[in-house]
Amino acid sequence: MSSESTTCSFTTLGIVGTGAMGRGIAQLAAQAGLNVMLFDVKEGAVKEAKHFINGLWQRSAEKQRITPEQAQHYSERLLEANALDALAPCDIVVEAIVEKLEAKQGLFSDLEAIVSQQAVLATNTSSLSVTAIAAACQHPERVIGFHFFNPVPLMKIAEVIPGLRTSDDVTQQVNALGKAMGHFTAQATDTPGFLVNHAGRAFGTEALRILGESVTDPATIDRIMVDQGGFKMGPFTLLDLTGLDVSHAVMESVYHQYYEEARFRPSPLTRQRLAAGLLGRKTGEGFYRYVDGKQQMPEAPDIKSVSPCPVWISQDDPESADALAALVTTAGWPLETEATPSGQALCLLTPFGEDATSCALRQGLDAKQCVAVDMLAGLDKRRSLMATPVTGTAYLQSACSLFNHDGTPVSTLQDSNGFVLQRIIACIVNVGADIAQQGVAEPTTIDRAVELGLGYPFGPLRMGDHYGATRIMTILTNLLDATGDPRYRPSPWLRRRAALQLSLTTV
Repeated sequence: MSSESTTCSFTTLGIVGTGAMGRGIAQLAAQAGLNVMLFDVKEGAVKEAKHFINGLWQRSAEKQRITPEQAQHYSERLLEANALDALAPCDIVVEAIVEKLEAKQGLFSDLEAIVSQQAVLATNTSSLSVTAIAAACQHPERVIGFHFFNPVPLMKIAEVIPGLRTSDDVTQQVNALGKAMGHFTAQATDTPGFLVNHAGRAFGTEALRILGESVTDPATIDRIMVDQGGFKMGPFTLLDLTGLDVSHAVMESVYHQYYEEARFRPSPLTRQRLAAGLLGRKTGEGFYRYVDGKQQMPEAPDIKSVSPCPVWISQDDPESADALAALVTTAGWPLETEATPSGQALCLLTPFGEDATSCALRQGLDAKQCVAVDMLAGLDKRRSLMATPVTGTAYLQSACSLFNHDGTPVSTLQDSNGFVLQRIIACIVNVGADIAQQGVAEPTTIDRAVELGLGYPFGPLRMGDHYGATRIMTILTNLLDATGDPRYRPSPWLRRRAALQLSLTTV
């Protein structure tokens, strides 16, 4: 949700805290035409920040992205504040200091005695309650969350989070400022994780749950989510990049702030690895090893080519059955079309949220002949197969050979409800739907914020529309029935729209 006003009413912006976030905000504000006053309690930090930002502009001018005159004008807008009192002329001050409630409350209490009564106090907090920060102020109506993502100039999104007592006028002004700085402004309510971090809870936590169940290894999960899911990186590559010291703390924080909501439950795997110092890229080892900063991705297992055998395809899902029949025919393998398979046939199943064992038994099939195929994303980029605990080795080898006949990579999984892609996608959609249900943000804002802030191929609601709300409901319902775990209970937003065959973005 964005303000109707697009004209920025601020002229002088103060920054308290000149680390990576403060520098990025200062850079954008100066480029948007504001005078920027920099303050930091650390000696020399302001001069260092100015030097860093000016260096960026100089390099941009050398690469002809901006003119030397523009670089000079921007530089002239960066001003040093040698004391907190020097921020008195600012009509908005953005704090980017340590993530501690008492520190932010104390700073804003001090600033209230310095700036004018009309000045806005904005916090760049990523995890603390804006309402709680404002509670220490005499004028909480002028306190607002203005949360950027690192690196600020490249991540084209800023969350605008009014506290419970923030005035509408302040919200409109800050929305307009974010737009003037070249960012999409995602207005969200003051809830744990706000919008983007809230929406991102499912990706890593469900992947960790899959790993914890020994369904497969981190590399296979990452390959599936990149190739089949279209994500820029897999969940374990992302966890290693961010660092478990950061990621685990956020997982626990959001989980506890939501009073142990099952959808956000962390994994004991990350706590154990954190204790072992396996933080990721920064320590040279996490879920992967790193040599000179380069990820050492293990090789995928080779697939042995075997002679064709008869193939029988379940008609449980006709659309999936047709796609599989086309693949079998193209590969030149014999296709059985009778209602029941022969005793020699490889039986292909297409469960959604079900495990291969249950799917086989429900259809009265011999589980020894059965291999399940994940059809959620089709068969184009990677194929995920799942055997029952008693599937014959020859049948699994035949399935791998068949699905790899054209060189498309194949991943094999231990039997589980929902494969890898189905589980993670369904959980992402479900969390996004519940964010809409709670009214944290408008549906279009949820999707755009997630696409910009997390780099997902679709926002969670568009993702649900892409794969089909009814199918997502089937996956979640089967997961819930099989596990009894309330983390898989479908959101009312998803359930109603699936029942009515509506888009998840419909208000």
